[in-house]
Amino acid sequence: MPDTSLSAAATVARWRAAAESADADAAVACLSPDVVLSSPLTDQFRLEGADQLRDFLEAAFTAVEDIRFHTETGQSDTYALVYRARVGTQPFEEAQLLRFDDEARIEEITLFGRPMPALTALMLTLGPELARRQGRRGLAALLRASTAPIHAMVTLGDRSMVPQTRPGAGRN
Repeated sequence: MPDTSLSAAATVARWRAAAESADADAAVACLSPDVVLSSPLTDQFRLEGADQLRDFLEAAFTAVEDIRFHTETGQSDTYALVYRARVGTQPFEEAQLLRFDDEARIEEITLFGRPMPALTALMLTLGPELARRQGRRGLAALLRASTAPIHAMVTLGDRSMVPQTRPGAGRN
């Protein structure tokens, strides 16, 4: 495999700039036509091809705001990036594992996100938005209705129950 480290680094810089400015067109310009994206939420959601990723990125850049990368590591054809952002009022952090083709275009994206309330907020926003973009308004409403209780439970648990399990937390 050719050494793509210098051009992959340039692609990473363009990818970061596109995400931080919420520019889906600039982000898509970094992708291989055969790119594959694996969701952090489920194995049932996988996007294939730059066209599918365009819709996803447009919706994601609406749902995930104020992206600011803070960590980058990698070489040759594999890089890992980490950023902080927010989804609605929830702070969000995502790690991206990027793999590059021989032309230094992103051919594989694997996403990892935290914390759980931000992930459920993302589900609540992104899923319905993707369904709406496909003209499936009924599915969008169903996704929102089925995800809202999950988000409410996770958020309540994160705020009230989880702190009680920390070492040193008082007993009731």
